[in-house]
Amino acid sequence: MADKAEKKKQKKQGTISQIIQIFKYTQAEDKALPWLCGGVFVAPIIVFVVLGVIFKWHVFSWILFMILAVMLGVLFATMMLTKRADKVGYAKIEGRPGAAVSVLGNISKAGFNFPQEPVWIDPKTKDAIWRGTGYNGIYLLGEGDYNRVKRAMDRQERRIKGVTAGSEIPVYRMYVGTGANQTRLKDVRKTLLKFKSYQPTHHKNKLMAAIHPRTRFVLTKTELTVLNERLRTLQLKNGMSVPKASTRCIRSASAVAPCAAADGHSTRMMSRKVPIVFIRSGPFSCCLSIK
Repeated sequence: MADKAEKKKQKKQGTISQIIQIFKYTQAEDKALPWLCGGVFVAPIIVFVVLGVIFKWHVFSWILFMILAVMLGVLFATMMLTKRADKVGYAKIEGRPGAAVSVLGNISKAGFNFPQEPVWIDPKTKDAIWRGTGYNGIYLLGEGDYNRVKRAMDRQERRIKGVTAGSEIPVYRMYVGTGANQTRLKDVRKTLLKFKSYQPTHHKNKLMAAIHPRTRFVLTKTELTVLNERLRTLQLKNGMSVPKASTRCIRSASAVAPCAAADGHSTRMMSRKVPIVFIRSGPFSCCLSIK
């Protein structure tokens, strides 16, 4: 019992110290933070005081509603701190290589998988593409010049279609940056989570087909596991894609080795065969058939 109480106390102290650190970090860049947090903390207290005076509350009501007002004030102040801290954090890392994937790495949504290693990178310009998966399909996230990244994404999508041939698994694209046709870093998370795709329901009944003509495309857990394995095998075979025109080292074994090491696998593992799994009939089964 004493150990549990001690652990609980340490956890509480850790949370408080973390909030203090976030406040100091944000205040260094956002001088209006103390005034904003203080304002949203005091606001519900003032509102309840005014209501108490108007409706002439009894002592018990005053105590109850003041406690509620303080709790609401703490909640609003914490929400304000979180919002301003996110804004400062995004502003600091925007434009840096790998900023977008670092934001997506914090997504804890079930089934969502976004590895930190890029599937394509240009050593000269630092343009890069990351590939992720989820129950809604496959995601391609690009950083850098829009036109260069778009051409590289076209190549990556053709490779993906090679292992999902005949399927209806959607491939979503996102170009991160501050230019035209690009998504700002602060909007990456919410934009990516909004990606959805639909497929026809193929109802035999005409009335049902008219009422419910399409349904949302969602992979099952088994299908997603098999898809991740197929894409992992594709990456092991191809390594980290590097533009031919931008590097001489791709021709030398000494340059290929770091690429394999970056994925955490040896070159010997790149030839490892992954067993093919057949799952339910339908469009997805086509993409998992043996070629």
